[in-house]
Amino acid sequence: MKTFSIEIKWALVFVVMTLVWMCFEKLIGLHDQYIEKHATYTNLIAVPAIAVYVFALLDKRDNYYAGYLTWKEGFISSLIITAIVTVLSPLTQFITFRFITPQYFKAVIGFATSTGLMNRADAEAQFNFNNYLVQGLIGSAVMGAVTAAVVALFVKRAKKKAL
Repeated sequence: MKTFSIEIKWALVFVVMTLVWMCFEKLIGLHDQYIEKHATYTNLIAVPAIAVYVFALLDKRDNYYAGYLTWKEGFISSLIITAIVTVLSPLTQFITFRFITPQYFKAVIGFATSTGLMNRADAEAQFNFNNYLVQGLIGSAVMGAVTAAVVALFVKRAKKKAL
């Protein structure tokens, strides 16, 4: 368990960051008043998400691998974080849509239908907890794996060879 304590810690940091981000989106009105801007601005979560992965790998490199980290070690460490985040995704979704923004689906369905983007049946099929649960599971796994590969590339540090 100690082997993965850094990954567990940073996966939990990622989950908390995600919930704080959802609170921020709700607070500034992206889940109601400015819902038409939500699809664009929600993508900015990539900035703190990538930062969490960078800090996690720096932590792993400096405190587990004595300052050195291969791409493979970083990638595996990041994949472990991704797996934990993915497993916790349903809980994160539940907290988001039950407590932080319980009216989100009603608001986004209303927006999609009132602007003519979708008919009511299509909007209800698209914007519901079960659909977001599946999207969250797939999205966290895929984006986590991509982020893991890229961040590991930048955080790796090879041991210097002796002359």
